[in-house]
Amino acid sequence: MSGRIPDMISFSSIEISDPLINNKSVKTEVILNKIDGDASSFFIMLKYKEKVNDDYLPLLRLAFTMPLLNYGLFSKKIKLNFQISNIDHDILNKLNSIFSRDIFVNKILRRRANYILPQYLPNQKNVKPEDANPKAVVEPSKIYNDKVISSDMDKNRCGILSSGGKESLLTYGLLNEIGCKTYPFYVNESGGHWRTAIPAYRYHKKIDNKTQRVWTNIDRFYVFMLDNLKIIRPDHRKIWADTYPIRLCIFPFYVFLLLPIFVGKKIGNLLIGSEFDDLRSTPEYLGIRHYYGIYDQHQDYDKLMNKWYDKRTPSLTQWSAVRSISGLIVERILIKRYPNLAKYQRSCHSCHFEKDRIVPCGKCSKCMGVLLFLLANNADPKIMNFKNKDILSFKDRVNPLNLRLDEDEKNQSFYLIGNKGNIPTVKPIDHVEKIHINNETCDINFIPKHLRKDLLNIIKGYSTGNCKLIKENWISINYS
Repeated sequence: MSGRIPDMISFSSIEISDPLINNKSVKTEVILNKIDGDASSFFIMLKYKEKVNDDYLPLLRLAFTMPLLNYGLFSKKIKLNFQISNIDHDILNKLNSIFSRDIFVNKILRRRANYILPQYLPNQKNVKPEDANPKAVVEPSKIYNDKVISSDMDKNRCGILSSGGKESLLTYGLLNEIGCKTYPFYVNESGGHWRTAIPAYRYHKKIDNKTQRVWTNIDRFYVFMLDNLKIIRPDHRKIWADTYPIRLCIFPFYVFLLLPIFVGKKIGNLLIGSEFDDLRSTPEYLGIRHYYGIYDQHQDYDKLMNKWYDKRTPSLTQWSAVRSISGLIVERILIKRYPNLAKYQRSCHSCHFEKDRIVPCGKCSKCMGVLLFLLANNADPKIMNFKNKDILSFKDRVNPLNLRLDEDEKNQSFYLIGNKGNIPTVKPIDHVEKIHINNETCDINFIPKHLRKDLLNIIKGYSTGNCKLIKENWISINYS
């Protein structure tokens, strides 16, 4: 550290045991060996619907390691008490670097919540790009040559990481319509997010017997880590914010814990509901490259995973059906084409029960974004259990500066609603309603060829054409 920025190291090592499979359950122990010589431990657990095959232990080893990569800045070592393959080690090292850079930039330097003790906040004048590098070395007990875990996946089977959000619901609707065998997979992470997923999960469970849920206590683990990080305020549990204190990339854990199901059922497509993000160039902050904290929703993450699948689970591919369209269009297709799915969407930081219904708060940044999209698409928000008073007062309550949306997408939505109350007068930004084509961020060739035409034909009916990124501008083009 050379004294330029505060020493944030909390642990001499974070140690993880070999996962233990017991019928439908799996657990591992994480031990924090602290700098002061003390130690704390936590058991991360998973519970599946069906018996877990012992052959899938390599997948579970990676699943349990993924959450630890959020803490590469705060430990000298991540010690794996098990063996992994060459490509396993490679992906862990790459994610360790990417996670550390994004957490350093977006949770420490550009933080939006007051979780960190003041004495550990770096003076940004002293920050160098190397300060964002992970301090932890990933050290397995042994590294072996890559071996195929499973192959011969069915290219017409599609597993969807489902959450009750608009992207995963739309993905299910689209793939079901074009004839894929679709599997809605939910992860109950023992935190508030599960409340938002319950309506969609119950609906899927009722209409589709391929629906599965995996339970895990991972959210409790994240709180345990905050209790043991010396940089975090001791009263962090009392702070309410619509952002996490430290962790950013959560999908890799979900992906790897679901892979035993994908492999067991020969599901050849793994879909994450990653919509269009307008990253026209890789952003830098103080010379540090980062992903605004959304790496696991970026196409680069799919690229990394597909390289890993090639070595370990050939013929499995990861992609998004909605990466080329904005959230405004995702909501448009969902509400207009699949209203029976749309009514189970819950995108809210504070969903709560009212009798037997789960109701959005109508006030948080997530709710305000959903209301914006629904009203811009002339849809009735009551379909998602929004209260009439929150709908009617939206135009007066909305603060454009507090909406966590892409600027162009937000302004095009305001344009469609029209100038009312606090809604500003803006000019139309037509690319927001188009299909975006860009090899680096939204390459439609990631969609498997045998599914691409049917998917795009549906999407075209709700967009206003195609556009391509040319010299940092989205230009309308003809594309077939």
